Amino acid sequence: MEVPVLNQNGQQVSTVELPASIFEVEVNPGLMHQAYVRQMANARLGTHKVKTRSENRRSKAKWYRQKGTGRARHGSRNAPIFVGGGVAHGPRPRSYRKDMPRKMRREALRSALSALAADARIVVVDQLQLDAPKTREIASILDALVGEGTALLLMPERDENVEKSVRNLPNAWYLRANYLNIRDLLGYDKVVMPLGALEVIESFLG
Repeated sequence: MEVPVLNQNGQQVSTVELPASIFEVEVNPGLMHQAYVRQMANARLGTHKVKTRSENRRSKAKWYRQKGTGRARHGSRNAPIFVGGGVAHGPRPRSYRKDMPRKMRREALRSALSALAADARIVVVDQLQLDAPKTREIASILDALVGEGTALLLMPERDENVEKSVRNLPNAWYLRANYLNIRDLLGYDKVVMPLGALEVIESFLG
């Protein structure tokens, strides 16, 4: 698949051939969904917890006498049926971690990139550089490259000027290409990548 290569002003300067083994594979929605669910599940801390009746600190004395009140017999105010008592069957600390083979994770990334490429949602630029962190400057560059909508910037390596400039934009996000993941790929309208980032992606997905 041949796509145009743009400069930072949005003007075409050349073309590049996207590797068919990455950007033209058969899209597998089920695999993409599995990878997305796994990533979101692994991001959960699982530190939720409520106190049971045995952990609740209230009086251990018998609430009221056993007989003669006309009420049901109760021995503790920690029971879940009372306000301030413990919680029955509440959440406990647990791990939500899911495993997925590396081959399947990478195939899910190929499916996502192929789906984006088929919809013309991948924008390739010759380079993306800023002399200093400047939100206004990166906003004008994205406006020329993407126009309206959200954008994911894939960089071949860390660039503090670009990272700090994108940080204040609500419709854009910065990511290094070797941290490519299914959630970020599916969460933005277009993916902007310099030629260097394309080489990084090809190195581990090609």
